[in-house]
Amino acid sequence: MVAVHEPQPATPQIPATGPLGHPRGLWVLGGTELWDRISFHGMSAMLVLYMTGELLQPQRAAHVMGFAAYRGALESVFGPLSQAQLATQTFGLYFAAITFLPIIGGWIGDKVTSRRVAVTMGALLMTAGHFSMAFDRTFLLALGLLALGAGLLRGNLAPQIGSLYAAGDRRLADAFQFYSFVANLGGFIAPIVSGTVAKYYGWHAGFAVAGFGMLIGLVWYLVGSRHLPPEPERNVAVPRPPLTPIQRRNLIGLFALWPVAVAFWTAQAQIWNVYNLWVRDHIEMRVSGFDVPIPWLQSLDGLAPAIYAPLVVLLWRYQAQRHAEPDVFIKLFMGCGIFSLATFLLAAAPYMADHGGRGPLWIPVMFHLISNLGVIYFVPVMRAFYASRAPEHWRGTVLGIDTLAVSAASLLSGTMGGWYERMSPSQFWSLNGLIVGGAGVVVLLVQRPLRRWMDAETPASAR
Repeated sequence: MVAVHEPQPATPQIPATGPLGHPRGLWVLGGTELWDRISFHGMSAMLVLYMTGELLQPQRAAHVMGFAAYRGALESVFGPLSQAQLATQTFGLYFAAITFLPIIGGWIGDKVTSRRVAVTMGALLMTAGHFSMAFDRTFLLALGLLALGAGLLRGNLAPQIGSLYAAGDRRLADAFQFYSFVANLGGFIAPIVSGTVAKYYGWHAGFAVAGFGMLIGLVWYLVGSRHLPPEPERNVAVPRPPLTPIQRRNLIGLFALWPVAVAFWTAQAQIWNVYNLWVRDHIEMRVSGFDVPIPWLQSLDGLAPAIYAPLVVLLWRYQAQRHAEPDVFIKLFMGCGIFSLATFLLAAAPYMADHGGRGPLWIPVMFHLISNLGVIYFVPVMRAFYASRAPEHWRGTVLGIDTLAVSAASLLSGTMGGWYERMSPSQFWSLNGLIVGGAGVVVLLVQRPLRRWMDAETPASAR
């Protein structure tokens, strides 16, 4: 099938007066995302450990408002749950909500309020949620506030990146890499700071750090909002232009790739969920008499991408100059393959265990360093692909659909957390490696028909 190229509506160009030749608005959005990630990764690194180590003890759980009804509802679906299973299911549901709600938040920002108002409301709700974590009684309320706030904030931050560039601007792909860089920098800072505070001052103090971080992010966004493009007018009396045939085909193609994203995130979600319990029980964390806080390992998920992202951008620019840059499908395949190999390294840990049955610390360290190269080849590439192919007036909603893959994977991770207690660690991590590796094979199989269906050429902005 020969693709018919139809004109795309132009996005107003903002002068590239900021650092590295990008609009200043990119750094406003990136700085806000930095603090959002500091709050988010601080929570992710501590939540399962906090629940299994303290909150879910019978004498503590009884004080949580609504907990008996909540546990009863879960066990009516999944059957009796151990403390570890209850913790992984709770994390899976929380993470599913925090990644599902951006699709609704993006729609609200696109159609109801404005993206700036939605971001502001989201940051305020997240701040309230973090501070509610300071009390056992409001634990479930805190998770709800955090999920609602994340839906509004995340559903409307990233879509504003696309509005900073004209249609087809090659810098868009680099912009998402830089955006990922600052997000990962927040992911590096949060587990170290929050984990250290929690180790010496308690879990509640660690959660409070995330709350103050979110407040700083809100101030940064409000002060820098003058560098963002004007919000489009929202007049319900004026009909939106209908989708063109190529826009409809692009959306169908994006939906076809969605299961691949679900498979990738299914493996990644376990690193936020079951992985911390596995490290606690199977990895030797004592080094020269010092007990390394488990959340510190999660900081590598921020450090490694922050190092890799600029190097990968430079590599892609060099390859583009030589007309050898891999297209979006090959990059997605490489991302899945690299992550799969790293996951099989976790499966090999029991074969290198000491006499006490604990594997060496270098195994999870190497996992983070290798797997995050796969993340760089997959996550920002898929996100830029969705942004470049989405109609402007639906970009927030379409990017929310991309995020919905993380939500679906999070629900699966909660269910798979129950398998973890019935499978050996090698079997559990091998299964995850097969899931993400199989997704890469699927990308190879569908790349040619998808290229023909969506367009004759992969646009530069999605490479």
